[in-house]
Amino acid sequence: MHATSTRVPVPFFRPSIGEEEIEEVVGCLRSGWLTTGCRTQQFEDDFAVAVGAKHALAVNSCTAALHLAVEALGLRAGQAVLVPTMTFAATAEVVRYQGAVPLLVDCDPSTLNMDLQDAEQKIADLKAGHTPLDPGLNVAGVMPVHVGGLMLDMDAVKAFAARHGLWVVEDAAHALPAAFRHGPGKPWRRCGENTAAVTCFSFYANKTITTGEGGMAVTDDPSLQSRMKQMSLHGLSHDAWKRYAGTGSWDYRIVAPGYKYNLTDIASALGIHQLRKAERLRRERESLARGYRESLAALEQVELPPEPNDRLHAWHLFPLRLRLDRLTIDRNAFIDRLRAGAIGCSVHWRPLHLHPYYQETFDWKPEHLPVASAAWQRVVSLPLFPGMSAEEQQAVVAAVKDIAAQSALE
Repeated sequence: MHATSTRVPVPFFRPSIGEEEIEEVVGCLRSGWLTTGCRTQQFEDDFAVAVGAKHALAVNSCTAALHLAVEALGLRAGQAVLVPTMTFAATAEVVRYQGAVPLLVDCDPSTLNMDLQDAEQKIADLKAGHTPLDPGLNVAGVMPVHVGGLMLDMDAVKAFAARHGLWVVEDAAHALPAAFRHGPGKPWRRCGENTAAVTCFSFYANKTITTGEGGMAVTDDPSLQSRMKQMSLHGLSHDAWKRYAGTGSWDYRIVAPGYKYNLTDIASALGIHQLRKAERLRRERESLARGYRESLAALEQVELPPEPNDRLHAWHLFPLRLRLDRLTIDRNAFIDRLRAGAIGCSVHWRPLHLHPYYQETFDWKPEHLPVASAAWQRVVSLPLFPGMSAEEQQAVVAAVKDIAAQSALE
């Protein structure tokens, strides 16, 4: 193995936490109220305003938000949901929580986002018995994912859903803040601004803003908000803040078998201040992405991620794609050499249909989703985070160029 020489080690991600967050957390600890309370309420209120939604519910993960969304929409056994195969486990597993079945959809070869044409085909194939799934399944919804923070056209998704009588739950784990528009000069639509029945965000440690662990579900539908809020805390008639606050009642009623998904005030203390910095942090990531694009533009062994001018990119990830036909090594060896040079990196993602569970349970095969099957073998996510120094980025660029030069196909 050839090790690359770099001047500095570079982590895949480093959170950007300031004194404001630290002071707010300390204030929360000193207040004596640590679980869901006034800080979580403030975070929810501020978040709804920031994304242009009527209601926001803070929960302990984006997975929880997605689960609450599909439960509130009535997803049940005997139904299927269109889910991109190019996504993290959570998008599909919440469908399984309800006893329903993910109908996997291939990705667009440029953006890696869900291919709506393939979604159309998968519905037709399901009805015709040309997928490995039971043709008697009723397709109930669609769950698009904005890979790396590059939004799909959600108006197109909603039009597609309307044609087929589907609800839309948006996995926006990577997409804060992000937006799309219909051409230069047209108004921007923020992710979460009536872009789906429910839009779900992630605040995991390496996301665009963080609460350590956490998520948010936003909606304009008060009935969905009410159901999600109720189910987020054991299906109780009152939440813990109202029960234990001086103005609340001690009594409560269990009205449904709910979950334990509420977000603590300690976590929300981080989120309040992270949210205020969200656009500044996005601009930092955008600047770093521009630096990568400029530095690697002439490198023939790699393909850069797209940046269309009708998208406001969140740049959660910088997914480089290798041109394997111009290299003597594969993606895994490329990653090994990056890591040997102390460069952190990752892969987003092994598509769902290539995981044992979905292969063994539903008999998905690589040929069912050929674009994702090929694309994932070329993807490497490079380090990209606010506070990344010029020296760190130069070290990453140098390592990529060194490996490409050492492994270039003559």
